[in-house]
Amino acid sequence: MKLSIFDYVLAKERIAQYPLVKRDQARLLIVDRKSKKIYRDKFCNILKYLPSDSLMVLNDTKVIPARLIGRRQTGGRVEVFLLQALSDGYSYKTLIRPLKRLNLNEKIIFNGGKISARLKDPLEKIVRFNTRNASQILKLGFIPLPPYIKRQPEAIDKTHYQTVYAKNKGSVASPTAGLHFTKESLSKIKKSGIRIANVTLHVNYATFNAVKEDDIRKHKMHSEEFRVPKKTISEIKNAKTSGRKIIAVGTTSFRVLETIAEGLGVKEIKGETNLFVYPGYKLKLVDALITNFHLPRTTLFMLVCAFAGTDLIKRAYQEAIDKKYRFYSYGDAMLIL
Repeated sequence: MKLSIFDYVLAKERIAQYPLVKRDQARLLIVDRKSKKIYRDKFCNILKYLPSDSLMVLNDTKVIPARLIGRRQTGGRVEVFLLQALSDGYSYKTLIRPLKRLNLNEKIIFNGGKISARLKDPLEKIVRFNTRNASQILKLGFIPLPPYIKRQPEAIDKTHYQTVYAKNKGSVASPTAGLHFTKESLSKIKKSGIRIANVTLHVNYATFNAVKEDDIRKHKMHSEEFRVPKKTISEIKNAKTSGRKIIAVGTTSFRVLETIAEGLGVKEIKGETNLFVYPGYKLKLVDALITNFHLPRTTLFMLVCAFAGTDLIKRAYQEAIDKKYRFYSYGDAMLIL
């Protein structure tokens, strides 16, 4: 399956650089898989399109302030992006700039020297801090905005790059489909009779990676940690038994649901998923998907093509481009039914 199938052209000015102050005022594109029709509305009106008596599954991960700015002892600036905490409690896999200028065991100073780290493995980009107190380390950090947002983090990002239901710390990127919900809109959805359940998937930086293999089937998918609590498993089983629809909020929730579909027991499920969904994939649990617009040539774009059909998704994206929708993390939303 050719990578070029999953390409499209987007003008840079269509990439949202700031969030809307009122989350639910984002525009909404509704894509009906059965009729092949596309509708336009605002996210605040999404309830009237959601299947009644359905189950909506949210990813309650919380973005950590993973972007740290430090100094070399020579005074040079160093940016350390935390990707994964290692088992010793002191060490992290990271992205570092400028890596080539750093020497093995060179000291990186933060907060005037109260906290420091040393480069222990240039190949794996592992640094070791002088403390295992993760809270102290994260206090040094900034919200890690995606690479296509061409500005420094600002005060608004502390709230608006988190979902209103974010709870479990661990992501370095937001599950952005959920950014459009407000506490009021979620309350209204609950009152309508739609059930809401949570999963946790910690989004890692590899989510932004473009696929480079010309045959996408050769692509090696990255893994991400997830947890599904016992209560959510019960809600999923009850929904399927009673014939109610399951709505995944975001590709992260989608991947968790499809990963656990054939292993539903009575206990919580923890693990990692490297599920790669592309056209030809046979759906197991998800009946509807709320999502943002995704970068071309990425596994996220391939997932929505698998869910709704490549031709229909490309038509929907062209509609969004023609109507000047805002794209990517801080952009507008899509509901696929």
